[in-house]
Amino acid sequence: MSKDEVRLSQLVGLFGPGAMVDLPDRSVIIGGLERWEMREGGWKLIDEPRLSLKLQALLQQRTEIDPEQTLTLRTPPLPPRTHGIPPGVAATVFPTWFVSEQVEAFTSGGREGRGRQLVPWSRLDAAGNRKAYVSQTTGKKVSVTPIRFVGACPSGHLQDLNWSGIVHADGVKCRQPLWLEEQGTSGDPRDVTIACECGQSISLVQASAPGRLGKCRGSSPWLIGDDEGCQEAHDVSLLIRTATNTYFPQVATVISLPEAESELGRLVQANMNFLAQVTSAQQIAAFRVIEQFKAAFEGYGDDEILAALNQIREGAAADGQAPIKVAEFDRLAQGDPQIGRNEPTSRFYAETLPRAAWDDGRSTGRFIRNVVAVHRLREVSALYGFTRLEPAPTQDDGELEDIRLAVSGAPLAKETSWLPAIEQLGEGLFLHFDEREIQSWMLRPEVKERATALQVAHDKWWGDRKATSEAPPAPGIAYVLLHTLSHSLLTQIALDCGYPASSLKERVYAIAGNRGAAPERCGILIYTASPGAQGSLGGLAGVAQRILSILDEALESQLICSSDPVCADHVPGEGSGDRSLLGAACHGCQLIAETSCEARNLYLDRNLIVATMAASSSLPFFLSGR
Repeated sequence: MSKDEVRLSQLVGLFGPGAMVDLPDRSVIIGGLERWEMREGGWKLIDEPRLSLKLQALLQQRTEIDPEQTLTLRTPPLPPRTHGIPPGVAATVFPTWFVSEQVEAFTSGGREGRGRQLVPWSRLDAAGNRKAYVSQTTGKKVSVTPIRFVGACPSGHLQDLNWSGIVHADGVKCRQPLWLEEQGTSGDPRDVTIACECGQSISLVQASAPGRLGKCRGSSPWLIGDDEGCQEAHDVSLLIRTATNTYFPQVATVISLPEAESELGRLVQANMNFLAQVTSAQQIAAFRVIEQFKAAFEGYGDDEILAALNQIREGAAADGQAPIKVAEFDRLAQGDPQIGRNEPTSRFYAETLPRAAWDDGRSTGRFIRNVVAVHRLREVSALYGFTRLEPAPTQDDGELEDIRLAVSGAPLAKETSWLPAIEQLGEGLFLHFDEREIQSWMLRPEVKERATALQVAHDKWWGDRKATSEAPPAPGIAYVLLHTLSHSLLTQIALDCGYPASSLKERVYAIAGNRGAAPERCGILIYTASPGAQGSLGGLAGVAQRILSILDEALESQLICSSDPVCADHVPGEGSGDRSLLGAACHGCQLIAETSCEARNLYLDRNLIVATMAASSSLPFFLSGR
């Protein structure tokens, strides 16, 4: 991959519109969707009605699309199949302030110092393949790097800081050169000072004081058009350009479900690239001039095809009314020997294994109702916004992130009619846990006490954010139990099936009819998905028949952590930031790759699954009968 390229999956994630990307000689910000080269044939339509209907409703609620607008999902620009210039994604240089790579002596108000000069983009000249400026002291060209500090606000706006205005807080307009002085090598803002040759200076700690950087201008350099101002009139916050809190993508992910039952329905599903926008039989007739389409639907009338298409759409709309995870769980846990069809074009195919195939008599088997080997699945992920400074809360029922923090979701474009998405194929393993066992476990006094502690920790975490809106609901102790077990299984399965742990993902189902009630649907899906025609090696689905031995090994691995007793003794609510949402969980036992976890490594507590050195006698779910 070229040094100035990013993968499609990165564009629907950490490098989406509004994200800053480091190039060898500058930093750029990825342009909004209007600036993507989506010329005819340069992208692929992704058909996933459940997801597109959910996102369409959300963006209409945000007033980002017209109420009558039909939202589509498209891949980012794809490379051409023949030789030619590939379509790309426009990017803008940001920030436009640079710092010299050469340390020089300077005089500031009679004080001598050593630092690196701040230079705006407009003063730079070409020096080979890099940008440089002419040093005033040596007269030679000096290479530069982008400054590490920018300004942001909770509405997602991003702007270059007015360094001269910040240094000269009294409003004096000074044209003297600015210098960046650093003490030590850590790069910590406490060790960084911006100095002007006129004698004024300010440390970045002082600049970070509330209101010191001024009000947000509403700058959105990734979008086309003038800045419209910040409606909330937020104070600008100092942001380190390469920090993780500069960009939190909002990505919605669904597992495609089998919708078509008839042969014609399956043909329609396989040819959605032609039929996705069709609304009449006349449009279908027009497609028959295409040889591929004509051969696929030989013997079927235009009205028949339209009826089958509408039936699929109606089924997707019905599924779209239910929460995303509810529809997925109900299909996975339906108990049929075969779910979907075992065909090359099938989006989903799974087998519910007979109990004799996986239950070898171990005591942990009584906690599991069904084991489903998912031989083929399709994951579709779409980017629909992003936040800065803080991530949006995760939703345990799989619904789209509801922004309720002191931050707002920023748009991907001035006018939105489509969203970037990717589809990936793979395989998985689904465990349907006995809801009665979990409900009985939740009635134990020790479990109720721990549930209260987790709820208090959640409320404290929310209060620390000083948000003015109502707190999002805590996921509940059943979710924490299954989420912790999922991380344990994911790590153990990776050792068994041959996939690296970072390539595995999870979906945790702990769904109750009403908030705060005992869950009515309990399960874990561990899967892998990757671009390409197959996306599967078969090793993950093959684990299904050995699941009880793997489960026992996973539980045993959680008894002792390398950080015990500190890890086991950690109480929810203690510690700062996201750490307060964790019980007994740390990098030595529970935390996994961020790309694998659906909840950003939050809501974990191994005291709930095994008898650690700190767990009370009847708190662990798997204590009885082991």
